[in-house]
Amino acid sequence: MNDIGFPNLGIWLHNVSGGFNIGGFSIRFYGLIIAMGFILAYLLIEKEAKRTGQDPDVYLDYILWMIVPAILGARLYYVIFSHKEFFGGGRSFLETIGGILNIRNGGLAIYGGIIVGVIFLIFYARKKEIPIPQFADTVIMGLLVGQILGRWGNFFNREAFGGFTKSILAMAIPVSYYEGNGSLQYLINKGIINQTIIDNVQVYDGIEYIQVHPTFLYESLWNLALLIIIFIYRKNKKFEGELFLMYLWGYGLGRVWIEGLRADSLMIGPMKVSQLLAAVCVMAASVVIAKKRLKLKRAEN
Repeated sequence: MNDIGFPNLGIWLHNVSGGFNIGGFSIRFYGLIIAMGFILAYLLIEKEAKRTGQDPDVYLDYILWMIVPAILGARLYYVIFSHKEFFGGGRSFLETIGGILNIRNGGLAIYGGIIVGVIFLIFYARKKEIPIPQFADTVIMGLLVGQILGRWGNFFNREAFGGFTKSILAMAIPVSYYEGNGSLQYLINKGIINQTIIDNVQVYDGIEYIQVHPTFLYESLWNLALLIIIFIYRKNKKFEGELFLMYLWGYGLGRVWIEGLRADSLMIGPMKVSQLLAAVCVMAASVVIAKKRLKLKRAEN
């Protein structure tokens, strides 16, 4: 079954496909959503560039040049912290390379894309002789739009969810969906579907469902709220780079909470990589904002 439900809201979505075929070629909604995210991101960045008296074409070039490196960065980040999934186990060299390059079923980590995007931004802004903080403030709302949309690719892939819950936003996915795709045992082995989820399988209309936190939805809504706050505040920012720092602080804070609920986190030893990195972002942004504000206050006095 391809149904997805939110039983405590009384919402049931039937025949939710992960993509469609054209001429025998499979097109995944995950990829379409990412592409749409890049397009809408640029439209917002274009408006912000015009508002601040900058050349929008500079930012269009940045996005076009950054797309492939960002996707590769997202994949590399995932592969590094999920290396056992790709290396060893009797796999040949070609099988390993093929597995790494196959992103059609997901396996992209947003932090990897952001890290590469920021590194690319630094070099690109310097080349164009645009102050890096100003460049970062201009693109940050576009990045949020991309993240808001991108999380819905996880919805269609039935991934990036959390543990068992009875909360109002609980999401139900038929157990038969994973069995039909031959991945239920794989998810159990990876610890994504843990024993608590299995022990709390819910039955609706005679069909068994796993019932989990839709953490992709939490993050999408959190980012939407952050985008609205930054959009409202942007005309009153105190210094260049403040919007980017607000993003680091706000997104990091939300990710610390949401990552704690997720069941498929990338790990480094006993710690969740993204949760640790998010906490570092919150602390770093807090320190820089405090220092900048203090410097401005002293200058005013």
